[in-house]
Amino acid sequence: MNTVNILGVPFSKRTFSETVALVQAQIAAEDKPLFHLITANPEIVMAAREDQQLQTIVKEAGIITPDGIGIVLAAKWQGEPIQERVTGYDLLIRLLEEAKQHRFSLYIVGSDEETNAKAAQIIADQYDGVTIVGRHNGFFKPGQEEALVADIAQKRPDVLIVALGAPNAERWIFKYKSRLSAKVAFGVGGSLDVIAGKVKRAPVIWQKLNVEWLYRLLKQPSRWRRQLVLPRFAVTILTSRRR
Repeated sequence: MNTVNILGVPFSKRTFSETVALVQAQIAAEDKPLFHLITANPEIVMAAREDQQLQTIVKEAGIITPDGIGIVLAAKWQGEPIQERVTGYDLLIRLLEEAKQHRFSLYIVGSDEETNAKAAQIIADQYDGVTIVGRHNGFFKPGQEEALVADIAQKRPDVLIVALGAPNAERWIFKYKSRLSAKVAFGVGGSLDVIAGKVKRAPVIWQKLNVEWLYRLLKQPSRWRRQLVLPRFAVTILTSRRR
């Protein structure tokens, strides 16, 4: 099978390169429904256990990739190993880098106006083959959503990226996916902040040691409450495994 079930969430076993190829194939395809890609971490897995709507969202997703070393370790403990993490940021950057050969149009939603505009400009300047057909910051009011959805539908982007935070981005895409007229949509977390230079990503050595989460925690101590989900996730996995 191409997936491993971790506490009810079906994670893809595809490698990073295989996932990139799958997304590019979806971009190249015509007349298909929106392909909702979710990069999920332990936080989303634990939230889905208590949220019926989120359970539906992950079950109906086109693919769920392992964004977090906790997911990779859980799959290993279950005897169904996943080869590597596939994060939203890395996936987005690879798609941008390969846009010379696999051209696509992009619509950007999320983050504050300054960050959104700067990230869009950097992408337009640095990545040939990417056409930015629209953008909007993430601080829209409920009454503005209809106009935003209509604009995305009219622009018909190949790829829609949404930086509203997880799982808010996933909920937003799911809510409007039948109307967005995009080929691929996925949440990108804080990727726009990194691209715009507002936030620095963990050094490569931290990434290779799979402690990027610790780097972010040291840089943003206010994240400690969110990190409490990690021991809960580990205990739940181990308990489930023993059963």
